[in-house]
Amino acid sequence: MGVSTSSPEKGISVVTVDFPPVNALPVRGWFDLADAVRAAGRDPGIRCVVLTAEGRGFNAGVDIKEMQRDTEATGGHHTLIGANRGCFEAFAAVYECEVPVVAAVRGFCLGGGIGLVGNADAIVASEDATFGLPELDRGALGAATHLARLVPQHLMRALYYTSRTATAAELHAHGSVWKVVPREELRAAALELAREIAAKDGQLIRLAKAAINGIDPVDVRRSYRFEQGFTFEANLSGVADRVRDTFGRAGEAGKIEKEGAEE
Repeated sequence: MGVSTSSPEKGISVVTVDFPPVNALPVRGWFDLADAVRAAGRDPGIRCVVLTAEGRGFNAGVDIKEMQRDTEATGGHHTLIGANRGCFEAFAAVYECEVPVVAAVRGFCLGGGIGLVGNADAIVASEDATFGLPELDRGALGAATHLARLVPQHLMRALYYTSRTATAAELHAHGSVWKVVPREELRAAALELAREIAAKDGQLIRLAKAAINGIDPVDVRRSYRFEQGFTFEANLSGVADRVRDTFGRAGEAGKIEKEGAEE
């Protein structure tokens, strides 16, 4: 359990997240993920990173129960601050990785998962993959910055306000998912794309990544940090706790996350 790194082929590093049963990451998990992605990108022998996960789904966001336990025990916001910083670091690590990052997504990709894939360079998804931000249902805000990189502006707003999800096929139609495959073919499809990228000159592919990041119209780090301020405001005002207390009672996304968070 945790974050692991392997190199199944020359030039390719696979970073795997495994926090059963649904990959709702604790604070430490976000920092470990950031460290693993950054380390893989710094390796001069690596030309592409594949980000994937074990278990039922790719990512169910932060561990809400860890946050609730901290609030009950200390009355403070230590875990909230830790989760904010951990997510910020993990998302930034994917975006700033020195080589392209391919996200291999199966099952649910929710909350923090959107931050990861929204900052990836390419996404390969299984047919059962779903993407969404159930933040308003769990007393939080954030990652609209990254959802806006996956779908058009008005669809992003509708998905954000309703906490609904979009399928891999829908994202493929919008051009943000490279390929949709049966679940059993996901790893092979992600490695196929990574292999094609890794066949390029190592120095040139790193220059290409830096160049493409440099022409992005939105500074994703600053944009996401701005969103996080409203998450903290919601907690200070008490509205976050009020909504969080109903966590998991409405909607399938909440049920999925609650199951993982209660582990």
